[in-house]
Amino acid sequence: MKALPPLLIVLAALTACTVPAPRRDGAAASASAATRDSAADLHRRLLTLDTHLDTPMHFGRAGWSFGDRHAHADDLVQVDLGRMDDGALDGGFFVIYTASGPLTPQGYADALAFARGRADRIAATIAEFPTRIALATRADDALRLDRAGKRFAFLSMENSYPLGEDLRLLAEFRRRGVRLAGPVHTKTNQFADSATDEPRWNGLSPLGREWVREMNRLGLVIDASHASDAAFDQMLELSRTPLLLSHSGSREVWNHPRNLDDARIRRLAERGGVISATTVYLTTMNIGAQREALFGQLEHIAGLSPAQQAGLTAATRALDAKEPLWDSDIDAFMHGLLHLIEVAGIDHVGMGGDWDGGGGLRGLEDIAALPEVTARLRAAGYSEADLQKLWSGNVLRVMRAAEAAAQRSDDGAVEAAASAGGDGA
Repeated sequence: MKALPPLLIVLAALTACTVPAPRRDGAAASASAATRDSAADLHRRLLTLDTHLDTPMHFGRAGWSFGDRHAHADDLVQVDLGRMDDGALDGGFFVIYTASGPLTPQGYADALAFARGRADRIAATIAEFPTRIALATRADDALRLDRAGKRFAFLSMENSYPLGEDLRLLAEFRRRGVRLAGPVHTKTNQFADSATDEPRWNGLSPLGREWVREMNRLGLVIDASHASDAAFDQMLELSRTPLLLSHSGSREVWNHPRNLDDARIRRLAERGGVISATTVYLTTMNIGAQREALFGQLEHIAGLSPAQQAGLTAATRALDAKEPLWDSDIDAFMHGLLHLIEVAGIDHVGMGGDWDGGGGLRGLEDIAALPEVTARLRAAGYSEADLQKLWSGNVLRVMRAAEAAAQRSDDGAVEAAASAGGDGA
């Protein structure tokens, strides 16, 4: 989730359907001190990644550094290198997010300029800390960088709107490091219907179908979070490689269109895909005029002075104390996570908290709390091998499948050129 425009904030609030509070699983809801201690050691041994980090919206803030350790109480960011150390988060997908605008040449041009600038900012920020973190472009880079004692940063594109109608731009963003992309965000665009907007295409547009084929050809993983049910169904059928939902949950746990129903989760798993559990859409979003105004400032936080940033943080935390954005807690998150594992199987679930994009809840305010999730999963009986799949193995498998499909496409192009008398160059 992002700092949503007012109309979409209202839509999100209206479409959340109240359901009974989830039954708590006693084993997962709490862990003894001894279990937490041993699980903390286990958590640090695991290769951990999160599939949706919106932290780049904070890159470039005046007087702020990604390399420092910030505190939840006095800073709005939830991910930084200091807390990646604290929470033993080895890496993840840092998001190039672009809001949707008009489906016009000017709208596309403005969005493309923004997306290019955001990609440049991510690369420049990561480059500031060469001994601590590095950009990754292949699944095996995550393991290589971890062995070298570094964090890793994959890039993802949330919302392909900046591509306009020129799919050749996907290759440009691949060169920039993008390895995961979704066709759509909260508004239906030129590629697909959104889960939270009126349908236009009954799923994918003709251009959206071409987008799927080009994603496969380039070896990019398709992110189906935010897509409508019909668009999900069509991507699942068209794609030659498994899909990833980078930050979604189960509609049976909380009935919201941004979540996926269990029948589709099972079909995703049957096709080898992965759904990454998010901390959002576990309860009704608390939205009012004050929250909308604060979100409006947050969208432009990189342009605020340190004093203005401090004022925004203080006002946000004061509102959180009275009326949190999500009146939910880590128990509800664990309930949703365990439900996903039950439905999809341990081989088809990952982690995607939507950090710095609206995620976080009581007991899981930022990534420093991630070892508690491992502790609760251990208390619920999951093995180290299970947890390794959950924290990174499943996602890396999907990446490798996309990489292999791209290699086969390249090999096929060479063979076809040779048969036609060319040299394949």
